Amino acid sequence: MAKKILLIFLLLFIQISASTKDDIKEKITEILNKLPSTTKTAILIYDPLTQDTVFQKNHTLSMVPASNTKLFTTATALSIMGGNYPLATKILCDDKDIKDGVIQGNLYIKGFGNSVFTTDDLIEMVKTLKKMGIKKITGYIVGDDYYFDELYTRADWINDEAPNIKLPPISALVINRNGIIVHRTIRYRRRGHLRRRVVAYRRYINNPPLYIAKLLREKLIKGGIKVLKGAKKGKTPPGADVLTESKILLKDLVQKINKHSDNFLAECLFKTIGAVATGKQGNSFYSTQTILKFLKDNGIYANGTAVVDGSGISRYDLVTVGAIVGLLQKMYFDNKNFKDFYNSLSIAGVDGTLRDRMIGSSAENDFHGKTGTLNGVSSLSGYLKTAKGEELIVSIIFDYKNGWTDTYREAENKIVEILTNW
Repeated sequence: MAKKILLIFLLLFIQISASTKDDIKEKITEILNKLPSTTKTAILIYDPLTQDTVFQKNHTLSMVPASNTKLFTTATALSIMGGNYPLATKILCDDKDIKDGVIQGNLYIKGFGNSVFTTDDLIEMVKTLKKMGIKKITGYIVGDDYYFDELYTRADWINDEAPNIKLPPISALVINRNGIIVHRTIRYRRRGHLRRRVVAYRRYINNPPLYIAKLLREKLIKGGIKVLKGAKKGKTPPGADVLTESKILLKDLVQKINKHSDNFLAECLFKTIGAVATGKQGNSFYSTQTILKFLKDNGIYANGTAVVDGSGISRYDLVTVGAIVGLLQKMYFDNKNFKDFYNSLSIAGVDGTLRDRMIGSSAENDFHGKTGTLNGVSSLSGYLKTAKGEELIVSIIFDYKNGWTDTYREAENKIVEILTNW
């Protein structure tokens, strides 16, 4: 009798589940049918625990993912480094006896992918040197960014690309996002009187290691430490000792990247991946190969996947929603790194690039995801907790020629909101 009741219950559950899935499919299809007919759509909605596909459309079609590319960058980084991996800027010397307060030889400042390093951090490092009793440096101040290659601009390492967003130089040694604020006085005549107005604009640093070496020298002298020679770019000798360092943990960096869709930080992390994985000078080729190897090693569907940058501003990036869902599923079951990855995603109606979306809806606070936007491209992927506490993985990409970005974002929002009742 008990077996008969259980069988009836299971049959009823299957019927209800199928009915609910049909209802979801009908509602999503209704949303898609309202979009311009020229829209290319790819969607995959998946239950990682039951391995049930709730909805799919063109899940193996290669699409431009825009900033959903950052999911591949940050997931790979967390998997090969771990959330507590430090990305540092270090000051070193090869003088083995500095108890006399004199550094005989050069002082080196070397970058290891710390893309959030600022002038304030540099000043704190100078204060540390003062506390150590350093009074004089007999050699040069040397800026070392050889942890990455010297191809600072995207045009140098992605042929024929014309990105719609110009980035600062991507270097291993960074300060203030490799930019400086320049003030210029504009003179103009108004009502017969000569007037002046000061305007500020941002200019990129052409040679980050040299600029930072010069700035460090300036701060050292200002702090009362004598520097007998000038500043230059160069390499830190093997065996040099670290005197002080400034760092950010990877788990904190990926939050800045994913929540705010920060292209510059993503590109710096992209090259860091290549450097860490190979033990060689970081470059885009090593980084691409590392991400593709990560997909292969974890059995993630990678057909039609091409990763050429870390941020997604290139239209040469191509992925499928199947690959995105596979990546999110892998991280979902990664007990070591899932918390850091999940916490890096924007929360609907709360923060990051999703702070103004799904407010007041059933999905508010219950969808953690990554947005993506380029001209003619809108994407959204992440994790959804339904009203009944179940969890779904969602990936949506629209490629369109007609319509507005808000139209497609609203479609994404509605699909996610419908799924909360799954």
